[in-house]
Amino acid sequence: MHVCIAHERGLDFMGDLPPGVDVTVAAQPALTDAAFSDIEFWVPPFLQAPPTQALSGLPKLRVVQLLTAGVDAWLGRVPVHVTLCNARGVHTAATAEWAVTAILSYLRDFPHFARAQARGEWAHRQTDELAGKHVLVVGAGAIGEAVAGRLEPFEVSLTRVARERRPAVHGVDELPLLLPEADVVVVIVPLTATTTGLVGAAFLAAMKDGALLVNAARGPVVDTAALTAELSSGRLGAALDVTDPEPLPAGHPLWELPNLLLTPHVAGSVRGTLRRAYTLVGDQLRRYATGQPLINVVSGDY
Repeated sequence: MHVCIAHERGLDFMGDLPPGVDVTVAAQPALTDAAFSDIEFWVPPFLQAPPTQALSGLPKLRVVQLLTAGVDAWLGRVPVHVTLCNARGVHTAATAEWAVTAILSYLRDFPHFARAQARGEWAHRQTDELAGKHVLVVGAGAIGEAVAGRLEPFEVSLTRVARERRPAVHGVDELPLLLPEADVVVVIVPLTATTTGLVGAAFLAAMKDGALLVNAARGPVVDTAALTAELSSGRLGAALDVTDPEPLPAGHPLWELPNLLLTPHVAGSVRGTLRRAYTLVGDQLRRYATGQPLINVVSGDY
């Protein structure tokens, strides 16, 4: 079985593989080359979009194992005989840490103090606090639950929202009633046809004055023009790890807004990510080689 992975260091983290598994390392394989015509199990690089070449040109390809939890760019681009798997669980802790860090940094005004430090200025000021806040987590999957779990010790009240209502979790159709009560709104949903533009003008208008929007999902989940308008008015604040477009181009009005904390899609970019990702890859390869069911298989209703 020919396997292609994207990172040399991944070999150190996959563990022992079954006999007959031949691993090639190629960060950007030319999938039209004859050398890759027998790829059966492919692990593309982080955040790589599907190749322009049709994957149907790889006659032996049976599995594409992504290193990201999001699969939006790949949906509909993988032949029906190829199983698409995501990296659910790999980025959970890191992304949850980013969300909590972003909330605390914004409320405690760390960007102000960092700018003052760069100027050599002792700029004492009073800040907001997290204790006592009502936090709405939109997206009650693994990462959303990890965010909620990390926020609980901060003496907040938590409300969870998912696509469909279930015990202790509200449905997305209840957002118009829930948004006006939230001090902090964390968005951590997959990018799908139904979540694209979810955070639009109506969503933002329903948020209370002074509330904070936190986007740790994907840029297109938020309507950039609507968010820019709300932030420019000073009515809301935001902490974003993702934008639409991405990267955010030079000169975009978001760069200049003081009520925005912006990081360049780094929520999952931590030192332990590669180890966790290729531990998953190794597990998947052992499952596949021995005929066991793969995990994290992306279904049609993703």
